[in-house]
Amino acid sequence: MSAPDGRPVGVPGQPHPDPLRQLTLAELRRRTSVKWRAHPADVLPLWVAEIDAPLPAPVARAVTHALTIGDTGYPGPEPAYARALAAFAAQRWGWDGLAVERTAMVPDVMLGIVEVLKLVTGAGDTVVVNCPVYPPFYQFVTQMDRTVAEAPLDSRGRIDPVALEAAFRRATAHGRRAAHLLCSPHNPTGTVHTGDELAAVAALAAKYGVRVVADEIHAPLVSAGTRFVPYLAVPGSRDGLSLMSASKAWHLSGLKAAVAIAGPDAAGDLARLPEEVGHGCSHLGIIAHTTALREGGDWLDALLASLDRNRRLLASLLAEHLPAVRYRPGAGTYLAWLDCRALGLGDDPAAVFLRRARVALNPGPTFGTGGAGHVRMNLATSPEIITEAVRRMGSAVG
Repeated sequence: MSAPDGRPVGVPGQPHPDPLRQLTLAELRRRTSVKWRAHPADVLPLWVAEIDAPLPAPVARAVTHALTIGDTGYPGPEPAYARALAAFAAQRWGWDGLAVERTAMVPDVMLGIVEVLKLVTGAGDTVVVNCPVYPPFYQFVTQMDRTVAEAPLDSRGRIDPVALEAAFRRATAHGRRAAHLLCSPHNPTGTVHTGDELAAVAALAAKYGVRVVADEIHAPLVSAGTRFVPYLAVPGSRDGLSLMSASKAWHLSGLKAAVAIAGPDAAGDLARLPEEVGHGCSHLGIIAHTTALREGGDWLDALLASLDRNRRLLASLLAEHLPAVRYRPGAGTYLAWLDCRALGLGDDPAAVFLRRARVALNPGPTFGTGGAGHVRMNLATSPEIITEAVRRMGSAVG
């Protein structure tokens, strides 16, 4: 079976072709998204979370059909996306607790986080994050007149319950409301939190009256053999809220849509979400995300297998070209968190690699405390691009 351009797209009952080996660098440079236009053409972009693969064929067909018939209006009332997500969660994670009636459409995960935080916190309240963490957590939270408090991850890149409790205690010391913005799986480390770790978070949140808002956008991107546990599936999470989307796993960031999910005791909070928030979703985005969840499983499995190979490749390349760089492969996301402090490149090695090696990476300091001397690399690309990038980086500091 082939796509309209002749590329293999997978045959029922047979392994799906590797999505990350289907596009050449020249073909990727035809794209006009931020990943490929933020830097000059001689730079290898391994930074922003975009996937260097064609769209899953069912998604491309669904969007093309919608365009062909002019189905480009406002989103309809049918909760197709939430139903598809609930079915995916039951099949992939064994979670039957995603109740469609306790969901709401939001334009994307970060805007959904902002709207949900407005429901459970007020101006001047504290939002706790586990640093180093996704930079927009800091940007969006501070722009909405909340204060960010950090509870650093431990030396293994896992949630530190002692640090988290201390942050919760400080955040609620004067009777103010507080929230914990949980990143699960964690960006940038790729850590997949265990059920026990998440239950401990829920217990601490209950003890201090902190509301947990979980960013679970990377939930589908977990290696085989590692279990993703939705926050709302753990004991004590009944008043929690979650944001999920198909955007990261199926390369749909430009087709905006996401789902906010409430635990049973947070349903009243989510019901207060202004109706106009859902108007920001793209109708085409809902079509694309729904199709990905329903029909993109084979493509996703092939992507996950390819990412596992890329993690092993990166470890091997670093050992050869940059042995001083420390890398602990994560089981989630398609991001690699590289400790470059031993290279002596200062707090922002990404700036050095961009200038000397023409490789674009995310600068560690933007991820908060614990980010200095680190870079984030996007592994959702071809082995050839990863190989060339690390070779350049090694030559630049050799």
